[in-house]
Amino acid sequence: MEVNRDPAAEKAEEAGGNGIIADSDKIEEAGNVDETHITRRILLKMDTRILPVVSLLFLCSFLDRTNVGNAKIIGLEADLQITNLQYNQGLAVFYATYIASELPSNLVLKKVTPKIWLPALTIVWGIITMSLGFVRNFGSFFAVRALLGVAEGGLLPGIVLYLSGLYTRQEMALRIGIFYTAASLSGAFGGLLARGLSAIGPRGGLEGWRWIFIIEGLITVAAGLIAYFLLPTNIVTASFLTDEEKTFASLRLQGRTLSSSPTRFNPVLEREERFKWSEVYRGVFNIQVWFTATAYFAILSGLYSFGLFLPTIINDLHITSNPNQSQLWSVIPYAVATPVTVFIAFLSDRLKLRGVMMLFTLPIAIIGYAVIANVTSANTRFAMTNLMAIGMYSSVPCVLVWNSNNSAGHYKRATTSALQLAIANCGGFVATFVYPTSDGPLYHKGHTIILGLLVYGWFAILANVLWCMKINRDKKNGKYAAFEGSGDDRDPSFKMIL
Repeated sequence: MEVNRDPAAEKAEEAGGNGIIADSDKIEEAGNVDETHITRRILLKMDTRILPVVSLLFLCSFLDRTNVGNAKIIGLEADLQITNLQYNQGLAVFYATYIASELPSNLVLKKVTPKIWLPALTIVWGIITMSLGFVRNFGSFFAVRALLGVAEGGLLPGIVLYLSGLYTRQEMALRIGIFYTAASLSGAFGGLLARGLSAIGPRGGLEGWRWIFIIEGLITVAAGLIAYFLLPTNIVTASFLTDEEKTFASLRLQGRTLSSSPTRFNPVLEREERFKWSEVYRGVFNIQVWFTATAYFAILSGLYSFGLFLPTIINDLHITSNPNQSQLWSVIPYAVATPVTVFIAFLSDRLKLRGVMMLFTLPIAIIGYAVIANVTSANTRFAMTNLMAIGMYSSVPCVLVWNSNNSAGHYKRATTSALQLAIANCGGFVATFVYPTSDGPLYHKGHTIILGLLVYGWFAILANVLWCMKINRDKKNGKYAAFEGSGDDRDPSFKMIL
């Protein structure tokens, strides 16, 4: 079956060598420009034209996967006549299909192009989210949640892979941090939106919680349509860049400007790269992936349970008079975590450190879980939810971009990005079952499990930092000399970011 591709991208590839403008005259011309000025201009344009769009998509993604937590406390279980176990099974099946779709989606992304694939996924899962507003029993709830996971699974690995072809390694953490704050904003915005939308019903024969899914699904479909018209396939198809900026941006990604890093992977070779199973094999058996993926698994076990059950936890603290006020109180931890996440991402790029930063941010969440698991004061426990959010959310941009930074070769990077997320998203299964209603209001068992996982995550990050240091040392000592000029992460000039 032939896949329809973005016509602009195909035209650019025919005219400009697979979408990269790099002829000798333009290289010389680029050498005469003020590199600092044009770099800032290019980054400003990409940051204001691309990042808001992918942030919007990710905001919708997180809203549509966690809004079920908001719907639960205002009647979903009772109206569907499902047990708490059945509710948890509906949550778990989402992660099963979500995980299964991540790697295949990333391998397809290059062929279909990001401009088409990412908006298409968004529109499909928006329609599926709307369908959740019309389920009537456990069977339909379970089936629609499974389909939602299939549609959503490709978005995050796709965005990471897409951005890694637009920004240099040293610029990625801040950009990932900015768009990932959409997740924390979704917690804040989701609580407010759920509070407002639930007030619509019962109307039209539909309970208030159903309108949460219907309206948020419509918003997601609209976001997907917007993304199709605004996202470029790559640098050379970006209509908001001038010809000079496209040329310089392409050379910059190749490391062929005075100010660019020589350790950058070669996007020209990557665009010409043909699929090889050996590259998938290199990605799967890369020990860095397993260190970072299992650490990310620990973080997401906390993040997903936090997003799914925070309204319930706040409701059980009895610091509010009714569930609707709990929706509003759930905004606060996310709002606190958002600026901290962006700051840590900025610092990570400035210092060119990933794992080392996490060795300082994860303990914040560890302290939060250690305290909330062992105290009974409602005020103290609510304060700890803020530490939990800060520590976990601020760690995500670093761990999410680390694999992409240290993988070169398109299909290896596509594999490591997707595999890391597939493993990490198994945290959804943990999140689903560690906070049963019967454990409320203290949830000692759930908090203790997440605490143990985060402690493991800290040691996994430390192990990966030491492993990356060893690789850099081996390259310096000539042990990777056979791969010189390979154009991938085995090249001695490609230094691993710690």
